[in-house]
Amino acid sequence: MAISPTKPLNRTQMTQSASESRDKMVKDMIEKERAATDAKTARLKALRLEKEAAEPPPPAPRKRARKPAAKISD
Repeated sequence: MAISPTKPLNRTQMTQSASESRDKMVKDMIEKERAATDAKTARLKALRLEKEAAEPPPPAPRKRARKPAAKISD
């Protein structure tokens, strides 16, 4: 019984198409996750900016007067 030359080609094509469909599925899933993360980040940033605008700014830190350096005598 002779093996037909088209059978391995079809098997290769099926393997490649299955691999390509998995790749596409994974890329789509990554894109959906990225979109969800971007939306969440934008929402949290808006909330943070709203909160910062509502509260008064913190007082400026006071600068301490520096003590003069100790003199070294010869």
